Parts: sequence; structure tokens; C-alpha cells
Amino acid sequence: MRTLLALGVLVTALAQAPAPALSPAPLPARMADTGGGSQLITAEAADTGATSGTVTWWDRRGGRWVRAGSAAARFGANGLAEGATRRQGTNTTPTGLYRLPYAFGTAPAPAGTAYRYARVTDRSWWCQDNDARAYNRWVEGLPGDCRAGEAEHLASYPRQYAYALVIGFNYDRPVRGRGAGIFLHVNGRGATAGCVSVPAEAMRRILAWADPVRRPHIAVGTRGGPTAITRY
Repeated sequence: MRTLLALGVLVTALAQAPAPALSPAPLPARMADTGGGSQLITAEAADTGATSGTVTWWDRRGGRWVRAGSAAARFGANGLAEGATRRQGTNTTPTGLYRLPYAFGTAPAPAGTAYRYARVTDRSWWCQDNDARAYNRWVEGLPGDCRAGEAEHLASYPRQYAYALVIGFNYDRPVRGRGAGIFLHVNGRGATAGCVSVPAEAMRRILAWADPVRRPHIAVGTRGGPTAITRY
């Protein structure tokens, strides 16, 4: 009888115990779109006013997204802004889902880099002049219609651009005034002018991991609200 009573108490306790909490699905599995490839980088901030957050890179294996690595990240000095309506010169990081056209750097490509990697020279510029034909493009030698004051001399930033990936924001069909020169690159001293940055070791790991055959994209967004990363 005592055994039966003890079993009854145990069954009752188990029935009343709360069900174990289910682990949330990986971030890419909760997103509206991941770009269609089997690699993804997510850059997530708490809200649009944040200047820091987390970059995570993911692999899709066996039908599931698996975290390959992560690092602390920095965003624009004025936080983040919806990429579709962002304005140039606002020091905001554009949210959205973007492809990653190619990599570049002032330093040699890390071992294992599969991406096309352009070495920065003293003649390398990124044109941000809204009146130039080369708007939002790398140029070797500054074109006559791209003013130096409206362009970025890449070699002048040996620390930040030691390693970088071009983020395809406003890239394929550039809209003048929306913004140019948005990259994933190495940290500088603080927040960025609109790019996403991570420590140098993280950039080396990302470049050794990223495989253009697997069509990696980057998603930039916030935890919630209109710019939630899961909306992209």
C-alpha cells in the first residue's frame, strides 16, 4: 500500500510539473528570407538606436541552420535605419537582406579565402559622389567626375579595411542619395559611419568560412519592431 501511495504522489507531481521550455528555433529559421543559399550572416542590434550588437554566421546542414561562429559587432554612430528609405550621410547602418559581391583588404587574404579578394592599392577609392557615373563602386584611380571629397580613399584606413566584405546595399541598381560604401569590416576605434564591423580575428574567420558557391547573404536588423531582422 505504501508503494502504491508513493507511486501516486510521484505521478501527481509529474503531472503538475511545468512542461520544459522549448528552445527557440535558430534565428535564420525565423526569418522571412535568407537569400536562398546555405550560408548566412546575421547582424542583429537591440533596436535602431543601438551602436553595438552581434554578428553570427550560419551554415545550413541537413535541412537545419547551425551556428558556425559569432562575434560582438558595431553599427553606425547613429544606429540603424530601414535600408529602403535610408539617406546618405546619416551615419546609420542600413537594415535589410543583402548579397555579398566580393571581398577586399589592405592585408593579404586570410588562408582559405574562397571569395574574389581585391587588394587595396594607393589608387583604390570607393566613389560616393552622387553625380559620378561610378557612384557606389570601387575605382582604381579617381575618375574626373568623382570628387575626392565625396569618395573614400581605401588605403587611408589600413586597420578597418585590413579585411572586408562588400555589402550589396544600394549596389546593383544604385539610388542616388541612398548611400554608398557599406561594408562588413574590421573594428576601428568606435561606432562606424554606417558599416558593420567586428574584431579582426572574426573577419579572418568569416573570410575563411564564406563560400560564394553557397551564396551567402547578410541580414541586418533589430530584435523587434519595423526593422526586425526576422522580417527580411
